[in-house]
Amino acid sequence: MRTGMITPEGLEKLKEELNFLWKVERPEITKKVSWAASLGDRSENADYHYNKKRLREIDRRILYLRKCIDDFKVIHYHPHQEGKVGFGAWIDIENNLGLRKRLRIVGYEELIGMKDYISIDSPIAQALLKKQVGDEVEVETPATTLTWKIHNIEYEK
Repeated sequence: MRTGMITPEGLEKLKEELNFLWKVERPEITKKVSWAASLGDRSENADYHYNKKRLREIDRRILYLRKCIDDFKVIHYHPHQEGKVGFGAWIDIENNLGLRKRLRIVGYEELIGMKDYISIDSPIAQALLKKQVGDEVEVETPATTLTWKIHNIEYEK
């Protein structure tokens, strides 16, 4: 795994997930495995096999989260970011076809389940970095090239 960047809010979510898995879900699944194992023959015990599999998945995620939490570089807001697009920024943009979007530039681990977040490594984020309100950028994708204009830049402080 490469070391990545993360917002303070993103790190907090990872810590909450780790805490939930370690203190709530893992003990619950461990009890289910123990109960299913106590029934005797495990060869055809669906509860036992399902919960053992789930326990392995939880353990893998716990190990991954612990490594992430230790390795990610937390990028805190700093006043020097004001007025320019940077990591953690919320950007209001509009393309030459009239489509408006509000996006936040974050690290890859923060993208899961967040439709309005984009990775710092994405072509659009790379094009927007260090730009200011009123600037226009061209973003080339395999399908087309679009011009995006920046209408607003905000940071969570």
